[in-house]
Amino acid sequence: MRDALVERYGQRVRLSESFGETTADVDPGDWLDLLAFARAGGYAFFDWLTAVDDPPEAFQVVAHLLDPVSHRRLLTRTRVPYTDPRLPSAVGVFRGADWHERETFEMFGVVFDGHPNLVPLLLPEGFEGHPLRKDFVLASRVAKAWPGAKEPGESDHGSPSRRKTLPPGVPTDWGRDG
Repeated sequence: MRDALVERYGQRVRLSESFGETTADVDPGDWLDLLAFARAGGYAFFDWLTAVDDPPEAFQVVAHLLDPVSHRRLLTRTRVPYTDPRLPSAVGVFRGADWHERETFEMFGVVFDGHPNLVPLLLPEGFEGHPLRKDFVLASRVAKAWPGAKEPGESDHGSPSRRKTLPPGVPTDWGRDG
């Protein structure tokens, strides 16, 4: 498949390999064509699709495909900008993309143009925002500050210390001199 992808897309595809799995990165304009080409090339099983919040300027939309005969895997990716996160819907190529695109729309705000029913899937009616974006403010963090520190010494209670209690069932004088 690697040779076929290079022959079809040339410099427009960036290929990498990790743990025996091929990853193909394309621009948004080649997204649907890449999925259709992979399907025609034997990658007929659509496994999943999601987005990755990749600050500061884009989301990566990722789809995982499988060739059920050879058991080869193909990870496909493209990047859409924060300012206008849009891609054409893959439902016409893989019907299984339907709910994955709805979830990605709801959780990240990526719009899939041409999707037959791009409506919320998981969140309650009237929910505002996209909770898997890194800039989404968690209400619990607003109500109560996070007690942990990112780096030693950053919290309000000085430097981190080890737990001073013993595990359950250990006598209080065990392991101490005196």
